[in-house]
Amino acid sequence: MQQREKSLCVLVLAAGKGTRMHSKTPKVLQKMLEEPILSYPLSAVQSAGFKDIAVMVGFEGKSVEQFIKNNFPCVNVLWQKEQLGTGHAAKIAQSWWEKFDNVMIITGDTPLITAATLSNFAKTHIESSNQCDFLSFELDDPAGYGRVIRDGMSIRIVEEKDATQDERKCKEVNSGMYIFSTSALASVIDKIGCGNKQKEYYLPDALDLIEKNGGAVGAIKAVDAFEFAGINDPIQLADATAVMRDRILSKWMRGGVRCVDPLSVWIGPNVQLSTDVMLEPSVQLWGRTTVGSGSKIGSFSVLRNAKIGNDTNIIGSVRINDSSVGNNCSVGPFVFMRNNAGLADGALVGRYVEIKNSTISEGSKVPHLSYVGDATVGKNTNLGAGTITCNYDGTKKNKTTIGNNCLVGSDTMFVAPVNIGDDAMTGAGSVITEDIPSGALGVGRARQRNIDGWKTLMEKKKNPKGGNK
Repeated sequence: MQQREKSLCVLVLAAGKGTRMHSKTPKVLQKMLEEPILSYPLSAVQSAGFKDIAVMVGFEGKSVEQFIKNNFPCVNVLWQKEQLGTGHAAKIAQSWWEKFDNVMIITGDTPLITAATLSNFAKTHIESSNQCDFLSFELDDPAGYGRVIRDGMSIRIVEEKDATQDERKCKEVNSGMYIFSTSALASVIDKIGCGNKQKEYYLPDALDLIEKNGGAVGAIKAVDAFEFAGINDPIQLADATAVMRDRILSKWMRGGVRCVDPLSVWIGPNVQLSTDVMLEPSVQLWGRTTVGSGSKIGSFSVLRNAKIGNDTNIIGSVRINDSSVGNNCSVGPFVFMRNNAGLADGALVGRYVEIKNSTISEGSKVPHLSYVGDATVGKNTNLGAGTITCNYDGTKKNKTTIGNNCLVGSDTMFVAPVNIGDDAMTGAGSVITEDIPSGALGVGRARQRNIDGWKTLMEKKKNPKGGNK
């Protein structure tokens, strides 16, 4: 008879406040590469193939719960109203994890843990006969970590605050990541006490209790200590961020992305890059930005939730938020696109231009010094320098529609709502307040008037008695 595969669930502990962060934001929601710390271990758990996942929340739990619901909807949320330690958290979650054969318990403030490590951890435990396994690693300076004390076949974890001077010399430390046989954990969970300096219920105490019941406990020593770096203060957050930045950048460069100065480039974990992309110095790519093959992102550009097509040139000093750029486009320098702005294939947007909630169609150009808001611009249309869509009337935003093959004269202001037909033109300096039919020229400006002798007239007004200057 084929043996039934043992089930395994994952409990992520994320109830702590993070006092040393000195922030109103809970520690697990502090940002690392513009994503909450908690998103990293959750992504690793899901990438490792685990499907039964719960997060224990506590401090500012409603905001943590909302983040989980919005970004990891299949993850369960459990509550630890009073934070009395990791053992207490495991006890609260018992009604959830006791339905499985094994439970992996990890911390939510270890963003560098990888899916490969978690997958191997689970595989090693399932193949062993141990009632508990935990991940350990060595540090030259183990201060702050629980020490792994090996005594013959026995293994125990001693928290630093409760360790003796000799025990504190031990360099092998506990990662805070465990896999328990749920039957073994259930048999000892009520026996964990709080007779320590912190008056908390420590989950590592379960290991000693399991051994006393005759169960086997194993410590699996990991090679890469960086994976277990916890976040307790802003310095540790910055250190972990630098490690993650290098990981992400190395992955993309191995896949064909080129960076002139890798140390100055920042790429978020959810960014997607194609091959043959060039990133110049001081580029930042955040959120769910995507960049197509053959495109170039110029220096000092910051893209957030941007979609960039193939063979497009983002010249430099460009900001693109929640907007898209098609194939074979040219954008910049000093361009700001936001609020669902979109450029179709072959469009050009040049110097000192802002585009907001507008579509610039195929082959059209907004070369310089313009604001296009709440507008649709047709194909092969050229907007002259200083073009402005006056979209706000003090109450609501109004729409401007400009057709195909139009030529808009410099310094034209469109007072929305207004519609410009195909093949239409405007005279430079016009204020357009009415629709322009297809093929027509719209001119909306006062007739020029020259006043002779204006300078002499002004001088007489300044000195009416004709005295010396």
